[in-house]
Amino acid sequence: MRVALVHDWLVTLAGAEKVLESIYELYNSPIYTLVKNEEKLKNSIFEKADIRTSFIQKLPKAKTKYRSYLPFFPLAIEQFDLSDYDVILSSSHAVAKGILTNANQLHICYCHTPIRYAWDLYHSYLKESKLTEGIKSFIARLILHYIRIWDYTTSNRVDYFVANSNYIAKRIKRVYGRDSVVIYPPVDVDKFEVYTNKEEFYLTASRMVPYKKMDLVVDAFSRLPDKKLIVIGDGPDYSKIKKKAGKNVEILGYQPFEVLKSYMQRAKAFVFAAEEDFGIIPVEAQACGTPVIAYGKGGAAETVIDGKTGLLFKKQTVDSLIEAINKFEKHQDIFDPIEIRRNAERFDKQRFKSEFKRFVEEKIEEFF
Repeated sequence: MRVALVHDWLVTLAGAEKVLESIYELYNSPIYTLVKNEEKLKNSIFEKADIRTSFIQKLPKAKTKYRSYLPFFPLAIEQFDLSDYDVILSSSHAVAKGILTNANQLHICYCHTPIRYAWDLYHSYLKESKLTEGIKSFIARLILHYIRIWDYTTSNRVDYFVANSNYIAKRIKRVYGRDSVVIYPPVDVDKFEVYTNKEEFYLTASRMVPYKKMDLVVDAFSRLPDKKLIVIGDGPDYSKIKKKAGKNVEILGYQPFEVLKSYMQRAKAFVFAAEEDFGIIPVEAQACGTPVIAYGKGGAAETVIDGKTGLLFKKQTVDSLIEAINKFEKHQDIFDPIEIRRNAERFDKQRFKSEFKRFVEEKIEEFF
């Protein structure tokens, strides 16, 4: 079987790229993507991969300002000619699933989420981008309306959907009206070691963008001056979050992997307030034997066992998070680092590769 891989864009190495990395290790096939940033791919498995980009690659500042070309994404992805392949495996959180195929080709899509800013985060996106009124708002709404129509209609180009969590499987059903199989993404749990001697600080780490709710975590600890919080991460909201930090909150900005891992191992708990599609970092924290205090919606509700490997709080509010922290303080002795690590191992990389390969082989046998 001749296999092609399709991915939205390769401009950073985040969670979606970890999924693509595992799929690439299985099939070692050409990767078709809208745009790539060679600098960001250095020393990764993709550095020497056969990566084929769209016309967006040649547009001004495409490697960093690629989102500005959103109106061209559907056209760009449809220009790839994949007629020489038998099997198409797309890794999609935007437009990769919209690749054109024919009746003799099998298309399996690993869906990280339907396009967030066109569906679930539509109104939040307009507010955060200051596009709630005026001519720019009208144009943005028109473009996103077109994207929604295109996104829905192209769901029929996929033969089988694989979702990264039950949470996303429900979203796929609601948005596309399609069923999907859940295969949790790969987490490099072997890169983390259990550390049982926890220290007297909490940790949160993420990219500082609005939906990650890092400001909510900082606000909560600013009201708990006797509890220390370490914050790791960078992004557009960095300055705003730093201004909110009390004396007990230490903002470290971006840190390399080894530094992040060290803090993750030593923290008494990892705090996570985002509603994520899956959320790899809470699993990484658990791989260190560190309990997680997380918002109880989205992927975290599937990766954190409430009362055993962490605590889930019910509302995305400061008061709800403070209540969970106080509860954790009273019951922190019940959390066993070894049991927490064992839970994280459910999501390891080899498990993903085995499950995904088995699924693809079954569908190839049925299709051909």
